[in-house]
Amino acid sequence: MLGQFFWTFLLGPVAALLPEAWRRSLPGSDRVHWERAGAVSGLLELTAATIAMGYWYFQIMTPMISSGTEAALLGKFKEGATEFQIGGAALAVFATHHVTWIFAYAFGEGAVRLFGAAFTEDVLGTFPLFLLERAIFLVRHRERIRSDEDLRRNLSSLVEGVHHQALGARRPRLCDELHYSTEAGDEILEIWASRMKDNWDPPKVTHVDETYYRLEQSWVEKDAERPFRYRLRRLEAGVPGRNVLIYKTGKSVVKF
Repeated sequence: MLGQFFWTFLLGPVAALLPEAWRRSLPGSDRVHWERAGAVSGLLELTAATIAMGYWYFQIMTPMISSGTEAALLGKFKEGATEFQIGGAALAVFATHHVTWIFAYAFGEGAVRLFGAAFTEDVLGTFPLFLLERAIFLVRHRERIRSDEDLRRNLSSLVEGVHHQALGARRPRLCDELHYSTEAGDEILEIWASRMKDNWDPPKVTHVDETYYRLEQSWVEKDAERPFRYRLRRLEAGVPGRNVLIYKTGKSVVKF
């Protein structure tokens, strides 16, 4: 109990800043209650941004108003300037400063991450780290990018990934549905999910409990309750490896 508290509320909020693919690969990730860790992480980001914004406000506004008032008293302005005008000018500078926008972004992102983890059980990392993870993925697979058409496809895949993340965030997190069927004597498994599964790209081999399947196809049904669909064909045998996807049915609902 104490160990799970340590992993969830002390280390978990820091790890929750990472994209899902990265945090799931961390040692001890199975000990973390990610929804709670994500909520705490979002709350800490939101709170830190609020405190930093307040500190930044007094750091920039007080000197500007003081120097502006002093300049007005010394007659350095061609036309008289009131304290209200000086304060308005200082506020305009504060509102358009890039540091202000950084803190405002952190506040908004923290709120989204907090409510996402608390109410939809969707643990989101920070968007800059998500972009970094995608960029590293493209660099590691640069041998696949051999033409402008390949580059456009990869950029399109990045944009599509962001869109799919947003699509899943708008829906409540539901347990997966498993649909079994038979085709030409082979067992077919379709997994319907409310969240996109990272790195589930055909034709990867997937280890479902104790059975191996090959991921044949993935698509999105935008208006469905579980929009992310994955079609797998059972294999007679398989070999564990780094590139094999691991899937545990757990609380998944079986539909025939």
